[in-house]
Amino acid sequence: MFDIDSLKFDDKGLIPAVVVDSGSKKVLTVAYMNKESLRISMEKGLTCFWSRSRQELWLKGETSGNYQHIVSITADCDRDALVVEVVKDGPACHLGTDSCFNEVIYEGETPPAFQYEALMELLKGRKENPPEGSYTSYLFEKGLDKILKKVGEECTEVIISAKDNDKPNTVYELGDLAYHAMVLMVEMGISLEELKTELASRHVIDHKVKQEKMK
Repeated sequence: MFDIDSLKFDDKGLIPAVVVDSGSKKVLTVAYMNKESLRISMEKGLTCFWSRSRQELWLKGETSGNYQHIVSITADCDRDALVVEVVKDGPACHLGTDSCFNEVIYEGETPPAFQYEALMELLKGRKENPPEGSYTSYLFEKGLDKILKKVGEECTEVIISAKDNDKPNTVYELGDLAYHAMVLMVEMGISLEELKTELASRHVIDHKVKQEKMK
């Protein structure tokens, strides 16, 4: 096991921990750990911090149920800060929001990186509050049969482009297919987390198959 003593804690025995959503890579919160809370985190696989205001250990989710399941803990090059990747059970912020970081104070000209989570939220918004002239809202208005028809059409377009060995157009058509598949997910109440869980289970199965073949 990693030697916790090799980390550089400050004069109060604390080290900052930047908690990041493993899926979206969004920063959820910044908290502090001491040696004991870090050990508990590693033993339980759940984030445990040191509350500077209450001066006590704080197992995230113990009261709210919003546990954070640890995927990995990484130290920076100076070993005086940590990045903790997690899968969360609920809001990370005590205000009930997904992240503690919500107040934008500056936006540059560079557009933000694409995120499936952001697109999913936009699609949900189109379904719940359909703006006039929105193609997405039109699909939801027409219902499941129309959405399924579009998914089928886009599947065909992908096949035709790939058969022609047209990579740029195949990428374009795959984008259309992914979009319509996500519209279908929203229509059926399927979340990205459910899809990730399904794919993760297949990864485990595939890994086991590879191990069996190596015996």
